[in-house]
Amino acid sequence: MSKLKLFFCKLIFIFFIIFIFIFLSAKSYSQTMFKNISNNFLRLHIIANSDSTDDQILKYKIRDAVIEYITPYFNCVKTKDDALKVLNNHINEIYNIAFDVVSSNRYSYPITVSIGNFYFPTRKYDEITLPEGYYDALKIELGESKGQNWWCVMFPSICLIDTTSSNLTDNSKELLQQNLDSEEYSIICNENKSADIKIKFKLIELFENI
Repeated sequence: MSKLKLFFCKLIFIFFIIFIFIFLSAKSYSQTMFKNISNNFLRLHIIANSDSTDDQILKYKIRDAVIEYITPYFNCVKTKDDALKVLNNHINEIYNIAFDVVSSNRYSYPITVSIGNFYFPTRKYDEITLPEGYYDALKIELGESKGQNWWCVMFPSICLIDTTSSNLTDNSKELLQQNLDSEEYSIICNENKSADIKIKFKLIELFENI
């Protein structure tokens, strides 16, 4: 092998090592950021039986009934772990509420109510944007679960305050700022996002899909 070829081989190897280092660093950063962000959110996910008007109306009736029931229990919740405990303690009641709404509207759809870690697409609210990825959530599936989804943030409360609003309350903001560092909060905050912050947000979404 000539000296020139040897030089280029070494150069390519060096660039490859640098690329791997940058890739792994970016992946580690993104996964850490997303984990810290997602660990501070608890979401609600309701999937209708179908896209028919009646099934969509039923979905919203269940949403309203579940939120009305669970909201008082969330009034004093200060952490996501506490919120999860509330849901686990009341999951049977939540199922019964959904069942009663379905029955009272003369449907016989099977209902599945579960608490787990589920995939969510990117979701923009008025003040924050949550990157796509897996979040802990209360999931309610109706019938064949082939209809449009409805989802919101249960903790810190957005939809528990007003199902039509996507604003954070002052208390919700305070909880987020207490549990996220300044960089993590700036990544999801919609106000004055710099180019650097936008790149970091895209990195999180990219590496959550790898």
